[in-house]
Amino acid sequence: MAEIVAAPEKGPNAWAQAIAALVVVGALGGGLYVIQKNDAQNAAVAADKPAVCRTDDDDKKATEKAHAAHRISGTELCTALNRADLPALLGTPQEHAQTAYGSDGSVKMASGPEIPTPEGTVRLDTYTVQLSRSYDDLPIAGMEDLLNEAEAKTVVSHPAVLYSSQTIAFSFDLGGGKSDTAPGGTARVLMVAPDTKDGGGSYELAVWRQDNVRPDDAALLSIAQKVLPAIPGWTAAG
Repeated sequence: MAEIVAAPEKGPNAWAQAIAALVVVGALGGGLYVIQKNDAQNAAVAADKPAVCRTDDDDKKATEKAHAAHRISGTELCTALNRADLPALLGTPQEHAQTAYGSDGSVKMASGPEIPTPEGTVRLDTYTVQLSRSYDDLPIAGMEDLLNEAEAKTVVSHPAVLYSSQTIAFSFDLGGGKSDTAPGGTARVLMVAPDTKDGGGSYELAVWRQDNVRPDDAALLSIAQKVLPAIPGWTAAG
């Protein structure tokens, strides 16, 4: 049995590489373990039931730790993303979430602090959608000059940048213990400032397809309009 997971590839620019890495962390690190764990848990659920964001003791501890540091947790991002209407917003209303999970990782910069990067991921038959948060000090303004196919946007009154990221397909032979990589399709990513004043940090909403077809921008923007205001603290942040 083979497990195939796609994740956006690092970009060509140094800053873009650091930004793109935020999207990759969950898929390459604890995310793969969580996918397997959730697949095992969801095997006991009827095929017509969507996966839910797990809330075991580890998740509760991670959420408590995040709240103590005035941050959001991966489980909370997963919950905001894993909406009942997500398949319809993606244009695949007949599908449902196969796997839904949150993770609380971080990125260690070469000459700086370790940046928390919690994320939530929902995987359907056709699409994978990921919502992450970066607690760096970088504003959104000017990011369009660093990223591929980038376009400045305003989303829910917040500054944003829409851009493309190449994905890498990771193939795992769960029986033979072998793995392989290959070029994947294009992920479309929306980077949004947490506040209207663009004071630093970002949310990233990424969408890519298992069949490597380019995702629809209109669907991504529709998801953002629904999901971002549901993030805890979004309204208070302005």
